[in-house]
Amino acid sequence: MRDFISPAHAGSLRSASLDSFDALWRLELDAVDVPNAVDGGWSSVYRLDIGGVGYYLKRQSNYMSRSWHHPFGEPTFAAEFRSIRRYQRKHIPTLEAAFFAQRRNRGEVNAVLLTRALDDWQDLSSLLSRWPDLEMASRQAVLTSCGRLARQLHGAGEVHGCFYPKHIFLREHPGAYEACLIDLEKTRLLLGRRDRIRDLEALARHAELWNEEELRCLLASYLDENADSRAIEPWLRRIKARHQYKAAQV
Repeated sequence: MRDFISPAHAGSLRSASLDSFDALWRLELDAVDVPNAVDGGWSSVYRLDIGGVGYYLKRQSNYMSRSWHHPFGEPTFAAEFRSIRRYQRKHIPTLEAAFFAQRRNRGEVNAVLLTRALDDWQDLSSLLSRWPDLEMASRQAVLTSCGRLARQLHGAGEVHGCFYPKHIFLREHPGAYEACLIDLEKTRLLLGRRDRIRDLEALARHAELWNEEELRCLLASYLDENADSRAIEPWLRRIKARHQYKAAQV
């Protein structure tokens, strides 16, 4: 895969002398969390500001994933970068990639992925932590935004695979919320209704505070129906059935 640099960020990266793989790979930063390690490889995330704009820099070495298209493996960030670009082409709200590159060096496969930080957004998990304190109108706006995001995602023929509150980011506007998705490493093409239910059930299961009325609000937005529509019932039943199935596996 060829090096990528976003035209919107190229000037800032160039001014900071951070417009190359080597510069970003050698940059000394403190990781924002404990690095992931598996099978002799590692992957880590860092925060930095460039020209007054926040970014997250991901670096990894021999941290691979395998697929039909890459049976011998490729950096997981390569798959994530392709997914970001695919989502953007399909107009699914997601991260903004600023730079991506990978290198092979002495038996190691290294990759860097730089994305714009979502500093004026908040993840759904944060909102759920104070859900009881939110006004009813705010709750409905959040549910409507999440349902609309799922409709955009599935309508574009994609399934997220980890459709959890921590991967849904929201930005508040007067009377409404705007939503986008992060963590696209497990995303893939949608195969059918079962995939839709998996995403929706995963969200409902991790948003434990949502009652049935709130799930109906979410599904009404997802289906573009009224909250009292009969079309919601079969979806609600399937989500509950999968929830019971997942609970029985624990």
